[in-house]
Amino acid sequence: MPNIQTNKLFWASCMALLVTSLSFGIRAGMMGQLANEFQLNATQLGTITATAFWGFPLAIIIGGFIVDAVGMKRLLVAAFVFHLAGIALTIFAQGYWSLFLSTLLIGIANGTVEAACNPLVATLFPENKTTKLNHFHLWFPGGIVIGTLVVTLFVKVGLSWQWQVAAMLLPTLVYGFLFSRLDFPKTERVTSGYSTSDMYRAVLSPLFIFMFICMFGTAITELFTGQWIGLLLKNVTDNALLLLTLTTGIMVIGRAFAEPVVHKLAPQGVLLLSAIFAASGLYMLSTLTGNSIFLAAIVFGIGVCYFWPTMIGFVAENIPGSGALGLNLMGGAGMFAVSIYTVFMGSFYDKLIVKHLPAGADLKVYSKASEGSLLAQDLNEAKNMAGPEILQATLVIPLILVLAFTGLLLYMRSRKLRATKSLHVI
Repeated sequence: MPNIQTNKLFWASCMALLVTSLSFGIRAGMMGQLANEFQLNATQLGTITATAFWGFPLAIIIGGFIVDAVGMKRLLVAAFVFHLAGIALTIFAQGYWSLFLSTLLIGIANGTVEAACNPLVATLFPENKTTKLNHFHLWFPGGIVIGTLVVTLFVKVGLSWQWQVAAMLLPTLVYGFLFSRLDFPKTERVTSGYSTSDMYRAVLSPLFIFMFICMFGTAITELFTGQWIGLLLKNVTDNALLLLTLTTGIMVIGRAFAEPVVHKLAPQGVLLLSAIFAASGLYMLSTLTGNSIFLAAIVFGIGVCYFWPTMIGFVAENIPGSGALGLNLMGGAGMFAVSIYTVFMGSFYDKLIVKHLPAGADLKVYSKASEGSLLAQDLNEAKNMAGPEILQATLVIPLILVLAFTGLLLYMRSRKLRATKSLHVI
């Protein structure tokens, strides 16, 4: 019998997720540096950013189909190799295509981590899935906070973006070492006796399909805004990157104290309140200026705080037959939606900028203008107007989620009432 060390496995999982989130935080912080060094426009930056979101769903969905067969440990060894390769290739990147490939590799590594660790946490804590998934996923915003602070510190002391990326190597080596020495359990679906046909029936159920579609919206609201907030609002506030740090800091605190919130409201209640706060925060981010924008960041952080882990926790608790495949399809759906939305919005952002420039303006010419010139000033003003417009367009998504999760809350209440009546009849 394997010696399952629950706490050590959990903390090693958190370290692996830390590397995943560091890649998001550091990339968000160095977008401007990459644009300047390699002369990349918003469309190219959007495509590079989206590449991580393409690799993620590819890995997490494939992982969802094979994790029961190959085991969670083998998947995490593969994640370690992909992380090392992606980090090394990023450090030695020479332009658009090397950045594209390195970001794809890191995305695949990130997806593989989630493909193994989400079912691992659910298996380790079968009686407290949503809370422990929140505790696990606090390392995602936690890593983004650390990543953005690393970028800020390294820029202050004059270290290049290559050093910022190299900061991910240490936690990568740590999680690779820890997982290599630990025994793993079988997935919960296998140990609970759910068959493969039960699993496929579960992921084709109406409730799962509904949550799968809602995952598109929760992921876009959280991750698209997080990745682009520094770029979109850098001309509105001098501390745009600190907005991301503040938002993610709120998420860390919220997820750390998730247990009483989840137990009081149930996952569906948490999701509804999250959508309301997210919509309010996004509206405030797109309309407020000056110091009041930090209040908007706090409201938005509260809104997106519980989205990702609670979506996965809801499926783990209420559709247990879906197993690791169900959890990983949810994660894959979220990242895939963000990848498509990011590419679309990168192109839309360029068009909005051109709209706010003088008629007939060539964006490439303005992008190459020297700092302080009239062309550069016009470009900054155009970006100042275009960034909040992107956020206002995105606001539609959490508003739809408010309606969707209101329906989910009512449905789960009626289901609970039916179950209670059935018990009384028995």
